[in-house]
This record gives sequence, structure tokens and C-alpha cells, in this order.
Amino acid sequence: MAETRPLVSVFSTSGPARSLQCAATGETTLPGVFSAPIRPDVVRFVHTNMAKNKRQPYAVSPAAGMQCSASSWGTGRAVSRIPRVAGGGTQRSGQGAYGNMCRGGRMFAPTKVWRKWSRKINVNQRRFAVASAVAASAIPPLVMARGHVIDQVPEMPLVLGGDVESTKKTQQMLRILESCGAAADITKAGDSKKVRAGRGKMRNRRYVMRKGPLVVYDAQEGIERAARNLPGVELVQVERLNLLQLAPGGHMGRFVIWTEAAFKKLDEVFGTGGQAAALKKGYILPKAPMTNSDLARIINSDDVQSKLNPAKASKARAAPKVNPLKNADAMEKLNPYVKIMRKMEQEAQAARKATKAKRLDAARKNGGRKAASKAFFETASMEGEITL
Repeated sequence: MAETRPLVSVFSTSGPARSLQCAATGETTLPGVFSAPIRPDVVRFVHTNMAKNKRQPYAVSPAAGMQCSASSWGTGRAVSRIPRVAGGGTQRSGQGAYGNMCRGGRMFAPTKVWRKWSRKINVNQRRFAVASAVAASAIPPLVMARGHVIDQVPEMPLVLGGDVESTKKTQQMLRILESCGAAADITKAGDSKKVRAGRGKMRNRRYVMRKGPLVVYDAQEGIERAARNLPGVELVQVERLNLLQLAPGGHMGRFVIWTEAAFKKLDEVFGTGGQAAALKKGYILPKAPMTNSDLARIINSDDVQSKLNPAKASKARAAPKVNPLKNADAMEKLNPYVKIMRKMEQEAQAARKATKAKRLDAARKNGGRKAASKAFFETASMEGEITL
């Protein structure tokens, strides 16, 4: 959610040059751009396309891989039909050439300089993205999530008043930023400087460094020279706010330090939300579809609930059909006597089981009968006539 408080403190420095003290010396109204909706998707899309506009065209040489005399041997020689280097007396003769699968051949689909390098972006989309990035710079959680160290910063957005735009010395500018709690972020950026990984270190971009604060000023009275040599610090004039600086890498939440003059000029650059911008013809800041994102609170409010229709009584649904042959309760509803029949069957089954057990028990206890049976079997197994 964008920042919407009415007033912002203006901080000024005072005291000896070596021990400046930063304190709030006044207040100013919050410009309307800080209430713009925060749209990470728009910022990421615009940043991706804007970053493509700085690319330098490159391509391989049109003659690369084609600088030899070669022709195919045709069919009938049990070799592939790839062009082969002419001549003899050397290893190179007879080797495949030209093809992307050949040693020393050209690449597949050689790159051309007339590729579509740059991208056009709608003006309204660019302005929407910049407004979202400016609004995000006033929300401390987004600034901290981007990696900036703002624990000692008294307030966000940070507005510096007085004659800060007329500062001409880097040492003096550094002390001003130290008094306002911004030195930790500058130190973090300076400590992050390291040699680039990859070929870029041989192409005049040897070092990489994290981003530090972005100082936004109005008049070039010396501040553009005083702060340009601080590690990680970038400067921009308020009428030339650039998304590549406000959201490096497409990530919103840049730590922005405003001068009082630049902060007050934001309403002229972007408008107040209700009125068009003075410096952008006919431009009105975008508005969020919902001013309150707490949807549950809106739905449950008395104003909404009083207009809703009363809750409808739910109709009694018919019970699902059950197969009586598989469901005992359903069968008992159709034929109550089935319960008695089931009980009689269970009793008869128990009686049969008891009779069988009794008969087996009696047979096991009758030892004489078993001995006679065994003797008869032995007699019957003998050869000869059987006598009883």
C-alpha cells in the first residue's frame, strides 16, 4: 500500500562542520505521487524493455567460416555431401568446410547487426512505472527488502532542507549524509566493490558495486559535483527521474534522498492526483481500483450488509438412493420382518455349529471304535482271503 500521510518532516543540519547534527526544522505536504498504486508487474515489464535500449549491436563477421575454396564431391564416393576443401598435399585438403558442424566452419544462422535491439514502451506505462517506483521508495519495508541499510534514517521519505543543493565539497556532503543516518548504506556499497566475474573485466567494466542512495535535486548549484564521487551514490534531477535508477534490476524500493526543492516540485512533475501535471501535458496520476484493500472488512461492514438480500433457507435434499440388498437398514424399512428372519437364521446356524461340535467330540472320545476300524483296515490290507 502506498504512503498516504499528510505531512513529511524536513531535516536540516546544524553545528560545527566536523560534528553536524540532523534535526527536523519544518514540515511539508506529501506529494500526490506517493499515493500512486504500487505495481511490481508494471515496473518489471517497463524496466526489462528499457534496459534493452542501451544494448550495442553485435554480430559475427559475414565472411567468418567461409574464407576457403570448397565444393562438394557429390554422390558415389561413400562420403557425405558437405563441401570439402580443394587441393592436395596438406591435411586441410578434403576436410569439410562451411557447415556449422565442420571444424573452422561458420556458425548456424550467423548473427546480424540488424536484429531488433531496442523496444518501444507506451508513455503511460513508463510514467506509471516511475510513479510506482517513487511511491515504493517511501515504504521502509520495501526499501529494506531491497538491501538498503536505513536503520538510522529518521524518516522515510528523507527530505533535506536548507542549502544542501549548494554543497560543493564531497567531504561536506558526506558529513551531511552521515548526520542523517545514510552513511551506513554508503559504507555497505563501498565495501561491496569487487572485480567483475567474466569477460567484462577486460572490457572497461572491471569492477561491480551495489547500489547506494539516490539523491534527487532540483537546481544544479554544486550538489551534482559534491555527491557524484561517493561510492554507490547516484544523482538525478527531479524532472528526469529514471526507472533504471529508481528500480535497479526491476526491484522497487530504492533509498531516495530528496532535497526540499525537488520534493516540492513533484506535484508539478506528476500532478496531485486530482489535477493534471503541469510539466506533463494532460497527465493524471493513476488511481488504485480499491482505496481500501481490506476486502473482508468491506464485505462485513454494516453499509454493505444492509443492502444484501437475506440469506436463503436451504432446501431439504432428498436422501440418496440405497440398495436394500446391500444395506441392512434400507431392507428393514422395506420389510420389517427381515430382522426376525435374520435372527432366526443366526440361531439355526449356531445350533448346527453346536451339534457338529458335539458329534465330533463324541467321535474323538470313542477309542474302541477307532481301534476296531484300524484293525479292520490292517486285515483288509493283507493278501489272501478275508475272514471276519
